[in-house]
Amino acid sequence: MGDDPQDDPRVYFAAERTLLAWLRTGLGLMGVGFAVARFGLFLREMQPGDLHATAQTTGLSLWSGVALVALGVVVNVGAAVRHIQTVHRLSQATWQAGKVSAEAVALALVLAAIGVGMATYLVLVH
Repeated sequence: MGDDPQDDPRVYFAAERTLLAWLRTGLGLMGVGFAVARFGLFLREMQPGDLHATAQTTGLSLWSGVALVALGVVVNVGAAVRHIQTVHRLSQATWQAGKVSAEAVALALVLAAIGVGMATYLVLVH
């Protein structure tokens, strides 16, 4: 191993661990989205009353779940693209240390907004 960081396999292993962390995040979002979408169906099935009556629903859990699954897909695709770019930059020695991950910050802000929206909804519905 030379003194050049691009020759150090640990740098590439770190990039791969970062990819895997993003993939876990995306899969987690998709799993939660699926559960949220199905939870509305579960609540409708558990409603007491006439078996032939149609349950009144806004479909919020379905669309929230679909949005989370879609966000998970976007995260996974973005992770793959970002990993390819990072490995290319590492191999070309053009990678810059200390650069803020705009994707991570954007995801954090989107998830925070979703959390605020869900909390507001729960307070208003209660």
